[in-house]
Amino acid sequence: MRKIRIIQHISLDGVIQAPGGRGEGGDDYPHGGWTAPYRGADGAAAVVEAQGSRFDLLLGRRTYDVFAGHWPKASGPLANGLNAATKYVATHRPDSLEWGPVGNLGADAIAGARSVKSKDGPDLIVWGSSTLTRVLLEQGLVDEIVLLVYPVFLGTGKRFFENSAAPRELALVSTKLVSSTVLVNTYRYVGALRTE
Repeated sequence: MRKIRIIQHISLDGVIQAPGGRGEGGDDYPHGGWTAPYRGADGAAAVVEAQGSRFDLLLGRRTYDVFAGHWPKASGPLANGLNAATKYVATHRPDSLEWGPVGNLGADAIAGARSVKSKDGPDLIVWGSSTLTRVLLEQGLVDEIVLLVYPVFLGTGKRFFENSAAPRELALVSTKLVSSTVLVNTYRYVGALRTE
């Protein structure tokens, strides 16, 4: 059985929207590209390390389209890994998936994710895909979360943690400082929240 691992760029106030650039995802988010001033060569290396050398992707349609518009034209270890990965996409338009190798999660994205997870293969990485991420978390399908935490408050934007998230306990597996400003925190799913 594969692991599902979420990797997210996140602000101190929990925002994950448009970390890579203005207009990312087709919206007018005013703070698009908020990670750029804090990224360095060691930051890119930390992302490559977090993904591992072999992985597949679970993506929502919007993130798939953003990635498909950028990564096939890019080069380097990060681009090579993303381009080689099989992309399993939650979409109602599977006929328009051109950046491959690619698979469709089907009409029921959660059933599709469960099916892909149950098979042998490399870890499944989720980038962006805020709607898919929330549902995977709600269904208890996530094994590990890697948060690249940036020293900024953004105030508005899509957030990783919503009020509807079920209480969960995670274990901190590792933490690493990169680019002198970004913390890479890796958490493993433990189970239901314990209280006093």
